[in-house]
Amino acid sequence: MTLLSNIRIFSVFSLIIILFSNGFGQECCKDFSGYNYSILNYEIIKGDSTIKILYYEIDINILLNPNNIIAKTKLLLKRKSINSSFFLNFSNTLIIDSIILNNQPASFSHINNRIIFNYASFDSIFNLSIYYHGLPIPTGFGSFVFSSFDNNPVIWSLSQPYGAQDWFPCKNSIEDKADSSKVIITCSENLIGVSNGVLEKVMNNGNGTKTYFWKSSYPISVYLISIAVSNYFEYKTYYKYSPNDSLLIVHYVYPSQFNSLKGQLDKTINMMDFFSRIYSLYPFVNEKYGHAQVNFSGGMEHQTITSIGSFTDNVIVHELAHMWFGDYITCKDWHHIWLNEGFATYSEALYLEETLGKQGYDEFIRNRMNYAKNAIGSIYVQDISSLYEIFNPYRSYAKGAIVLHMLRGVVGDSVFFRILRYYLNDSLLAYNTATTEDFVEICESVSGLDLNYFFNQWIYGENYPKYTISWSYSHLSQNIYEVDVIISQSVNSNPKFFKMPLEILINTKESDSLFKVFNDTLLEKYTFTIYGEPQKVTVDPYNKILKDKTGDEIFERISYYLGQNYPNPFNSTTKIDIEILEYTEVKLEIYDILGRKIDVLINEKLKPGKYTIGYTPKNLSTGLYFYKLSTQQFTETKKMVFVQ
Repeated sequence: MTLLSNIRIFSVFSLIIILFSNGFGQECCKDFSGYNYSILNYEIIKGDSTIKILYYEIDINILLNPNNIIAKTKLLLKRKSINSSFFLNFSNTLIIDSIILNNQPASFSHINNRIIFNYASFDSIFNLSIYYHGLPIPTGFGSFVFSSFDNNPVIWSLSQPYGAQDWFPCKNSIEDKADSSKVIITCSENLIGVSNGVLEKVMNNGNGTKTYFWKSSYPISVYLISIAVSNYFEYKTYYKYSPNDSLLIVHYVYPSQFNSLKGQLDKTINMMDFFSRIYSLYPFVNEKYGHAQVNFSGGMEHQTITSIGSFTDNVIVHELAHMWFGDYITCKDWHHIWLNEGFATYSEALYLEETLGKQGYDEFIRNRMNYAKNAIGSIYVQDISSLYEIFNPYRSYAKGAIVLHMLRGVVGDSVFFRILRYYLNDSLLAYNTATTEDFVEICESVSGLDLNYFFNQWIYGENYPKYTISWSYSHLSQNIYEVDVIISQSVNSNPKFFKMPLEILINTKESDSLFKVFNDTLLEKYTFTIYGEPQKVTVDPYNKILKDKTGDEIFERISYYLGQNYPNPFNSTTKIDIEILEYTEVKLEIYDILGRKIDVLINEKLKPGKYTIGYTPKNLSTGLYFYKLSTQQFTETKKMVFVQ
């Protein structure tokens, strides 16, 4: 889901304003304005674990002037345990007219947003028909809203995470996917009602209304059932996914907006093709995909029909990617929301890599890393009674995406994409739900690596590594050098420090060498032998790790060095550059061609650093001379020519 807006309510969310002003909200934030998003009583709002919903059928009549609904929800339920009672979640703001249980009038109580049924015994599988009416009161991000555009009605739902109960009786549990669903929308004949799945038929009722019958034959989580109603312009296109088969891609947009939006809508086909190639074929290929324009900024990934208010590339890509990560495989509970939002956000990066190349991908990753550094707490959501905790833009979105970027760096490109395809094709997860542990198991199975350390610190831990780097080198022989790189980490809380494979790039005048090490202590020294004098050392040169670092390529390193004198030849004064690595005794001496010492320029202890030594000879004859720099650790001699 992506929602864009300025935040106007409660200072606890003021930090989001910064995200929106910098453009982050364009891809992956929710609108916390205008609705009730305070901390919830999760014990009241969660669903009944003793039952399973097999089927939803929502028959809803939209009334205007005044705004109201008259509705019936039919449910097919299965008992999971023997209890004398069970309950459904349903808002007390709506009035229940009657309930039929297994074709008989049912007794019930409706309190604390629950319909409670007390029965000593009933069938293991049974059906309920609940008749009700009233004006839904939006909660969350706008669970059910009456609004308008261009003086025309716009009615829309957005039930994530707990708002389904605001407009139909349900089991408010994300992991309890119904096997199928039907949404029947009756509205004014000048409006179009849009929902999930396939439009089976449209019926003109002869009284100024029409009824739209939508059927979804795929398993669906309760928060993904949706409606959108307005005087839409319907724009149909098709994605040809095989020589003989096409997927309907249909867009419902405000008539006055169509011409300006058409170019963006047409991009959906290429986006669909890209994800179908790198992930797997679109999971709901027997139904449709499309967009229903509504009056919020951003988008919401309702199954087969994204509700959308902002048609930027990143929003369209983000919501489409949710069809795989969020709708097809849904996080088992909101603790694991990163499996939805982190994956959809990272899909934006992959699409940029496809369309703009590595530069586009790298820029997106740098941007998201900057936001991820603001994450406080673990990606695993500790408090799922708080909407802001669930949909925290720094953690669930930005840092969740960066975890996938880092995983790609750890396992390599080919293994990474194989992991994603195995995850999506796992028969136990397909059209079902998953936890972080399910994903970890597939990562380890495909890669052959033990990755528990990786996920424990990045999903269940907090913060990110802060590296301090120092390096030095020594001259071994001819053009062979030994480089020492010391890496230390600041002490963290959980984990104490981060274990990560690190790449270290050493640049010389002759060539570049890339080394891979596994950093698994607070302080560690690595020694490398290279060809050519080192010029620069860079830790994590390709930005594969979320981190801060100081001390590598930022500073020019001091080593032992003897430069060529200049000018050379010289006839009066020349200069010699030297570098000293450590506090030590230093000699700089002049010799003639017979090896006789004729002058001493330095004979003292020097601190580490760079020095320029001037030399004005006395009583020298024209000819070839040598100058020699020597310490306990280093000796080098070079030639110079004096001309009278």
